Amino acid sequence: MIYVVLALIVLFAIYLFLVAPSKSGVMKRAPFFNRNYAHRGLFSKDQSVPENSLAAFKRAVETGFGVELDVQFSLDLQLVVFHDDKLKRACGVDARVDSYSYEELQALPLFGTEHRIPLFSDVLEAIGGRIPIIVEIKSRPDYKPLCAEVIAMLSTYEGAFCVESFDPRIVRFIRVHAPTFIRGQLSEPYSGWRKGKSAFFSFAMSRLLTNFHTRPHFIAFGVNGRRNLSWYVNKLMGAMMVCWTVRTEEEMKKQQLGYDAIIFEHIHAEPRFF
Repeated sequence: MIYVVLALIVLFAIYLFLVAPSKSGVMKRAPFFNRNYAHRGLFSKDQSVPENSLAAFKRAVETGFGVELDVQFSLDLQLVVFHDDKLKRACGVDARVDSYSYEELQALPLFGTEHRIPLFSDVLEAIGGRIPIIVEIKSRPDYKPLCAEVIAMLSTYEGAFCVESFDPRIVRFIRVHAPTFIRGQLSEPYSGWRKGKSAFFSFAMSRLLTNFHTRPHFIAFGVNGRRNLSWYVNKLMGAMMVCWTVRTEEEMKKQQLGYDAIIFEHIHAEPRFF
């Protein structure tokens, strides 16, 4: 019996090693705590003020919300702020974002408005350090140049920001090449990862078993994800916990009890919840 107990202790110790986060100092995390973040900027439900547009980010600045945004490369390796891999939903063109140069992208209106896909540099200039930013780096096969460009741009930015990704390779790259950046691992349940991923990878990611490789400072969980053991372990071990994406006021009140920051859209909220 004692050998069984010892084996269980060893296995649990290995588990803790695998899922443990990296702790960031209180001062570094302070700008992000107990804040609500406008998902892709404070855009309107009818997209008259489109998501990830300069107008949406300026609205967030004016009301005091933090923002979450997405960055990726255009064909000519310009850092643009856009969520989807393809242009179809937002611009009506059935092509990938990275198949168009930045100049070509400027000919495509966002959701039929006068707004266009912005450069990341222009978004940073518009925000000007007045609110905290959560920057999601979109996954791509050749991710290293993208990460390097994000690091270079943020290294000279005078404002509060943190970086996150679903791709653990990207989180690892930030850990190695920008260790002072606050970095986060986006996560979701097994069923979400399983879409196009192997069973092994999906299980590992849903249980945060890649944390030994990335050592994130925060974990961003989907609002519909069940809080599994790894969620509680990370919270107890000092990780900042972020929830995405809240879309009802009832859900907002519920999630504020367990999370340190909330990413939301299309509901009434205050910039801070404590």
